[in-house]
Amino acid sequence: MNIRYITKASLIGAIYIILVVLQTLPFPIAPLTFGPVQLRVAEGLALLPLVEAAAVPGVFVGCLIANLIIAPYSGFGLIDIFGGSLVTLIAAYLTSKAKNKWLGMIPPVVLNGLIVSIWVSYFTKVPYSLTVLGIAGGELVSTAIFGTLILYVYDKATNFKEW
Repeated sequence: MNIRYITKASLIGAIYIILVVLQTLPFPIAPLTFGPVQLRVAEGLALLPLVEAAAVPGVFVGCLIANLIIAPYSGFGLIDIFGGSLVTLIAAYLTSKAKNKWLGMIPPVVLNGLIVSIWVSYFTKVPYSLTVLGIAGGELVSTAIFGTLILYVYDKATNFKEW
């Protein structure tokens, strides 16, 4: 690995952490960061592996550290910290292999919806099927809206030419 790759991964991870922490701090919207309905703005970064290889470890490490930080608020414990982060890693890797943005949305939406919902449903006592809809729906919104915006900004930033 080279310094540029590590730097990019670190920056992506830091952005993920900052977005989750900022969304968690104002308590009225904190439940949208975790729970049976999740709308993490940071999950928009899940599409970045389509165009940036360093986003795979970046999003994973960012998710892991963010989950450690918000663990006291979620109440889901180690399964959410490590399980949720592992789901993010697998989704990021699969997204990096996708042919386009629309196919790239499938791994984070489906994996988070089906897998993370297992323990969230268990701990919240919300039926699994409703939890899947809440988490997958939030992930779809995050990737479709925020992910598209992130890809747009990334494209503009990487295609920037000095005058």
